[in-house]
Amino acid sequence: MATIVQAIRLALHVGEERLGVTDVFGQDVGPPLGGVFTQSQGLRTAWNSPLDERGIVGTAIGLALAGQCPVAEIQFCDYAFNTIDLLKLAGGISWTSAGEFDCPMVLMTPVGSGIRGSIYHSHSFDAQATRIPGWKIVMPSNPLDAYGLMLSAIVDRNPVMVLTPKALLRSKGNPTERIPGEPADDRTLSKMIDAPLGDRSRWRPEWPDVKDLFLPIGKARICREGTSATVVTYGRMVPMALQSAAQLVSEGIQAEVIDLRSLWPFDWEAVKQSVKKTNRVLFLNEDTEVTNFGEHLLRRTVEELFYELYAPPRLLAGAHVPGVGLADALERASVPQLDQVSAAIRELVRHEP
Repeated sequence: MATIVQAIRLALHVGEERLGVTDVFGQDVGPPLGGVFTQSQGLRTAWNSPLDERGIVGTAIGLALAGQCPVAEIQFCDYAFNTIDLLKLAGGISWTSAGEFDCPMVLMTPVGSGIRGSIYHSHSFDAQATRIPGWKIVMPSNPLDAYGLMLSAIVDRNPVMVLTPKALLRSKGNPTERIPGEPADDRTLSKMIDAPLGDRSRWRPEWPDVKDLFLPIGKARICREGTSATVVTYGRMVPMALQSAAQLVSEGIQAEVIDLRSLWPFDWEAVKQSVKKTNRVLFLNEDTEVTNFGEHLLRRTVEELFYELYAPPRLLAGAHVPGVGLADALERASVPQLDQVSAAIRELVRHEP
């Protein structure tokens, strides 16, 4: 099945052929590289911008206001922080114009650690993104969600951020959850849409006839059902939470895992119903723990579900440090690891009400 990178590429192809995408651009997004992670190889609307994140976002805003349908990329989210004022501007266009103007643009950027990217290529952006009203924010954890959420982002009239976990970009999902119309053989798909090494000047992709799939923005997914405790997470932490839940079964712990998929709007109803069932909840992500998005979820849980709780709700997030170190030990010390996730779930379950 497709990787997340291939799923994004297929979605962008559908976008430019059937959904009106006019420009896919950013640093190294066009030929010959097709994106630093190859997510835009072979796209006819892809072009290279200067190395200027503010210019990229500003151009996308201008194109959107001019009636175009742009998909812009900031090569790593670490370099999105110097665009905050422009992101605020894009998020406020509909509100400040009383709905007279929309800003239908997609901004995609890789986020998080897990590739030994050190301090300039390992930041998270989810907490910062949720502080910018007017944007919709999605973060897929598997190829099918990446495909469906990207298509929904393209057709949305609001500006949408698609945050892609760097550590999962080459990963595949459940074999039973393929993109509609993708080839059954992974090698066939690769031969069709992956550019060869070396000279690519004459290479052209052979796009499979994939079908439309629009996953609703704001709808979470229950990845694993359970009754002992709820784990609310997204992005790179979803596979880790599932691995922990599978291991804890031998200890008699049945953890329920929720993949939010969308950080704004987020599926509070799914969280609420799960917490009312398990009475314990862990909020898990890799962004720094101070002013973390999970803190908002935890606060709302306490305010609205206090009498449903059998244990204090927990947040497990990244360390509040300026960056993620290059050395393996430093990176592991900076973001949640499997043993920490399992320990947090055990603590919740063993807490006496």
